[in-house]
Amino acid sequence: MNARRVVITGLGMISPIGNNKKDFWDNLIEGRGGIGQIDRFDASDFPTRIAAQVKDFNVQDYIPRKDARRMDLFVQYACSAARIAVEDAGLQLDAAEAPRVGVWIGSGIGGIQTFEEQHAKMLQKGVNGLSPFFIPMMISNMAAGQVAIMLGARGPNGCTVTACASGSNSIGEALQLIRLGKADVMIAGGTEASITPVAVGGFCAMKALSTANEDPSRACRPFDIKRDGFVMGEGAAILVLEEMEHALRRGARIYAELAGYGASADAVHMVQPDIEGRGAALAFSMALADAGIKPEEVDYINAHGTGTELNDQVETRAIKSVFAEHSYQMLVSSTKPYTGHMLGAAGAIELIASVLSLVNNTVPPTLNLEEPDPLCDLDYVPGKARQKELKVILSDSLGFGGHNAALVIRKI
Repeated sequence: MNARRVVITGLGMISPIGNNKKDFWDNLIEGRGGIGQIDRFDASDFPTRIAAQVKDFNVQDYIPRKDARRMDLFVQYACSAARIAVEDAGLQLDAAEAPRVGVWIGSGIGGIQTFEEQHAKMLQKGVNGLSPFFIPMMISNMAAGQVAIMLGARGPNGCTVTACASGSNSIGEALQLIRLGKADVMIAGGTEASITPVAVGGFCAMKALSTANEDPSRACRPFDIKRDGFVMGEGAAILVLEEMEHALRRGARIYAELAGYGASADAVHMVQPDIEGRGAALAFSMALADAGIKPEEVDYINAHGTGTELNDQVETRAIKSVFAEHSYQMLVSSTKPYTGHMLGAAGAIELIASVLSLVNNTVPPTLNLEEPDPLCDLDYVPGKARQKELKVILSDSLGFGGHNAALVIRKI
């Protein structure tokens, strides 16, 4: 066990199913997903015309209008979720505290909305049509940079870009920084705003997205034999991580301990996972060993569960290889049918879901699981939420490029 223990004291989200933890959690346990028709742009000619878009978001509720105008949407989401998380944690940053507070926020794609808009302007007006804010609005690290500016956090600051594992890796790296004594508090998570013509079109070209356009609420079907691809989502999820003694000294409410982190590579293909699940299994095992937890102690896995054919089978295979017979005793579910696949924010929003599951002793159901794939034969909590005493939860993320990350939380 590491001498410096790390706890979670704040949760913040901007998501397709709620921009506060009550709405987010209520929608999860009541089975209300956020997937619908794309209205951000005209997608009528696209093979996929559905996504999980953020709703009821007014950036000026969180950020001054002047500042927001110089931020891509993915940065606006991150700053807003960070403000919510810091307020939830009751964290006050002063000049003395600031050097010990860091920010680590991942994004898989970054400011693609700004990129598309500026590219169009350049085609129309030439190089002189480009905004001087083009580059600083677009680059992926700017979410972490702008959150630090907003809060005055002067500690370690960075961005992990590992596709769909970016959020989980960012939280894991933040955990390590606190353990190493480089910071006492880290504001960590992921953000994404890539429901744009080029991004959606690119995933369509890969044939990675569901084309169940006529019934959006049933399009994302993890572990179901009729699954036909993932559904894009967007938003941000930020957690306040804190060295436990620091949190106790200031009387903070503690949600859970962030006890373990594992990261690995498949090292086999650009976008297809290792069919044997060895990379994912390695990340699971590393996270459990880091936490000092035995496989049979895990009560629930919040799975990556994208609803693509290979991912769901590979993830199930990886779970079985690590947890053996216990695989059939614990619960597994995917929350992507609610939020869509939030890409670089997926791991972070799923860790927040896991924290709320731990606090409430309730596992959200996997929506739309009606006819399980015979190769996916675990208890994926179909139909409705399940009450269960929860002490240890693992959340995992598996990204393009073969990036795998796993996080373990437990009750204190």
